[in-house]
Amino acid sequence: MKIRLGLVDDHKLVLSSLSEMLTHLDEFEVVVEAVNGKDLQDKIGRLTPLPDIMLIDVYMPVMDGFATAAWLNEKHPDIKLVALTMNDSDNTIIGMIKAGCCAYLLKDTSPEDLKKALLEITIKGFCNSDLINLNFRRLLLAEKEITGLNLSDHDIEFLRHICSDLTYKQIAQMMNMSERNTESLRNTLFHKFNVQSRTGLAIEAIKKGFVKVDNL
Repeated sequence: MKIRLGLVDDHKLVLSSLSEMLTHLDEFEVVVEAVNGKDLQDKIGRLTPLPDIMLIDVYMPVMDGFATAAWLNEKHPDIKLVALTMNDSDNTIIGMIKAGCCAYLLKDTSPEDLKKALLEITIKGFCNSDLINLNFRRLLLAEKEITGLNLSDHDIEFLRHICSDLTYKQIAQMMNMSERNTESLRNTLFHKFNVQSRTGLAIEAIKKGFVKVDNL
């Protein structure tokens, strides 16, 4: 029996090419194609049986990969979800894993490697690539480090101000704090992030995703 696949990608050329390539492999059949999560929701209710594996693009209009994976994980938990993306940033991968994906694959993966990965996911429920395992370990360590900082909303607001050109006195006024309390909070965050300057704190806050550059 062939492994049933579903594809979700807003780039129609990519969707068509991927579908054609997978269809020519004896082990697979593509049973549904959708251009975003909402399109998939409209189509999947008419499918019997459901796909075994769903390949999901991350950044799509209307309903993106994060929302699509989360919905599938809740409504159809037996489907194995795989993030298929050009973006291998930590936040993207962690977000898709949290949404329910068991693996992520890059769009420039060779057909042979894609076939091998899909077969392994079918059998084991995950892809045992050395590169992917290394990335997972790195991501889990990074996530553990961020979680261990135990920052409050108040701390994160302070970090956003730190990354601006506001003076400490102006930050204190904006946050309704005394200058002494502002200094105390700054020193606490210096210790948590293991830095010794405002610049170092700003860099670490941005690197760890607490402050996004486009919001500054």
